[in-house]
Amino acid sequence: MRLARLLAAATLAFGLTACASSDDTDSDAGSSSDGAFPVTVEHAYGTTEVPSEPKRVATVAWSNQDTALALGVVPVGMPKVTYGDDDTDGLHPWVKDKLDELGGETPVLFDETDGIDAAAVAKSEPDLILAPNSGLTKEEYETLSKIAPTIAFPDKAWGTTWRQALELTGEALGKSDEAEKLIADLEKQIDDATAERPEIKGKTAVMSWIDPSDLSKVGYYTAYDTRAQFLNDLGFETPEFVESSKDSDQFFLEISAEKADELNGADVFVGYGDDAALKKVQADPLLGKVTAFQRGSAALLKDNTPLAAAVSPSALSIPWMLDDYVTLLADAAAKVK
Repeated sequence: MRLARLLAAATLAFGLTACASSDDTDSDAGSSSDGAFPVTVEHAYGTTEVPSEPKRVATVAWSNQDTALALGVVPVGMPKVTYGDDDTDGLHPWVKDKLDELGGETPVLFDETDGIDAAAVAKSEPDLILAPNSGLTKEEYETLSKIAPTIAFPDKAWGTTWRQALELTGEALGKSDEAEKLIADLEKQIDDATAERPEIKGKTAVMSWIDPSDLSKVGYYTAYDTRAQFLNDLGFETPEFVESSKDSDQFFLEISAEKADELNGADVFVGYGDDAALKKVQADPLLGKVTAFQRGSAALLKDNTPLAAAVSPSALSIPWMLDDYVTLLADAAAKVK
């Protein structure tokens, strides 16, 4: 385990292996559409009109394929994932499970190692491009919009919650009613899982990044980051130093080790690492004084695993990881007295 990943949230990386041809793969748009077309979807770059029910949907960026699949639509193309891919097939296990359930073939997998591959997207001949959860630049959005109607993020780059992703995707696909029902179902699953572990309730938690090769600072994900917001879904409260970042336009900030006492607002630190890495932080003369580190109330995820990727929540990853993640978090919260 690289120590630099201690208490870090997932670095989202993408690679390429084209596994299917755009000529023989159509979106499985499902048998029902609860919306009349055309529909108009609002997002950060304006509005996008979807003139008719999409038949060939492409997704770009992180987890947008999950949302489409959760609503019964198999994309014609989507990014190949390299982070959290445990068998190097370019698919997260929850995506593979859903493809099997829907009887869909593996879509074309785009190479996003160096950013959005617009040429590959165009080659898949989409009639809709989904990117509600993304950091699309205006230039990228305009380029993709020349290929097909494109749905960007609703407000801040990489700040789209799993609920917002479902709402926007549901609008674009004419499946708003299905999206609302799925949101309610996922909320019930979350409530049921957390009810079994009351240790979480009332505790504060932060999604953090500490590099043990440079313990002069602590990085943390701000209040609008989706991983941080999901901790709220699970019953954690937001520490004051994180809450004060809610109006920031950055999803990641840092605190110097000299101000480590500010970190005592967090009962639980969540991120990536192992016990050996945690012990190095505990031995540090400054960070070692942070109460959460002293008592070991850290929920550590093994880096570059499916669970590590799943905690950036999506409509498909939530049910896949929920029990394991809640158990990990509750065990850490149980150490808080």
